[in-house]
Amino acid sequence: MRHVACQGERLGLREIAEADVTALHAIYGDSVATQYMPFQPRSLAEVAGLTRQAMEAAAAEPRRLYVLAVVDAASRAVIGVARLYISERHPHSAEIGFGLHPDHWGRGIGTDLVRLLLAFGFKDLGLHRIWGARSPANLPAQLAMLTAGMVEEGRIRHHVHTPHGWRDSIVHSALEGEWTDR
Repeated sequence: MRHVACQGERLGLREIAEADVTALHAIYGDSVATQYMPFQPRSLAEVAGLTRQAMEAAAAEPRRLYVLAVVDAASRAVIGVARLYISERHPHSAEIGFGLHPDHWGRGIGTDLVRLLLAFGFKDLGLHRIWGARSPANLPAQLAMLTAGMVEEGRIRHHVHTPHGWRDSIVHSALEGEWTDR
């Protein structure tokens, strides 16, 4: 099993642990934090189940799913979650996703998080392409991905079914040859 621990100036990424369930529930269970996600806020039991699944995925060989705790570098508190998924059919490419507690919005933390995910994917995993899809209404995610060096590729119509109906997604990507570790 590959143990993940990445450190940036303001954030770190580390493996999810069972002790993180309450902190993760503060994100996944919050209606503001999940407003752009394709699901309703999760219960504590649901978050505990997702945490167990993430820990099981960490033990898989080859590992395709990385669900990581986002920690504040100063306090070491869990303030978000990051996901990187490598498709078996496209092992050179990965999809990323992320969520931060609303208390940390508007300070460039999302951009730092995307940069850490890109560095992890390109430098540590040797990927060629990393991409992410966001809600068209999620302008903070758009800004974070663009500022981190990702390129907006286009719109996938009716990509995700949400509790409110079908939603389009805007796709962003970065390629290994274009990416620079900033």
